[in-house]
Amino acid sequence: MITGDGPVFSAGYDIGNFNDESAFSDAAEKLVAHPFTDAIFALAAYRYPVIAAVNGHAIGGGLELAVTCDIRIAARGVKMGMPPAKIGLVYGHTGLRRFVEVCGLPNTNELFYTGRNVDADRAYEMGLVNQVVEAGDLEDTALSMAEEIALNSPLSLEGNKRILRTLRAIPGELPDDVEAELVELRESCFHTEDFREGIKAFGEKRRPEWKGR
Repeated sequence: MITGDGPVFSAGYDIGNFNDESAFSDAAEKLVAHPFTDAIFALAAYRYPVIAAVNGHAIGGGLELAVTCDIRIAARGVKMGMPPAKIGLVYGHTGLRRFVEVCGLPNTNELFYTGRNVDADRAYEMGLVNQVVEAGDLEDTALSMAEEIALNSPLSLEGNKRILRTLRAIPGELPDDVEAELVELRESCFHTEDFREGIKAFGEKRRPEWKGR
């Protein structure tokens, strides 16, 4: 689970110091290789589900950070927005794709063409967040969901996330080798200790004791 340290979830890239005309272009181009970009890619590649507890405003790259997470829970009243059009920035295609996947093309169009912020309830309507709760309930709600997820089979969580990532990366019909790999991944679970334990625990109406193998 990730959340903001303070009143803001994340404001994204720091563009406030792009004031030196002589260094402006160099500084702007460094955004492409910015550590923030590395953080987003690392988050996208993480093996297990990630929850974003959006405790404060999520703007620009900060909103992409939230969108990169698998599940987003937002505090009522926070603002979310994508301001590239207001500063003359063409946003990266990988980031735009994430928004299209999460909230669809029409809502992505609205976010990026208007550049205006939306509140958490509107973000829920757009599909940007899974759930909106009162600010005082955010931490407990997010931790409760994280605990619920963590009680499930790690092999299942990792395998399902890997398949979902592949389906997003390759829309439509899968190449034969990729499909064969995903079929093998699914069938491999039938031979694991965790699958046998899950079935046994279900029949005995108890919590499974996962081994991760």
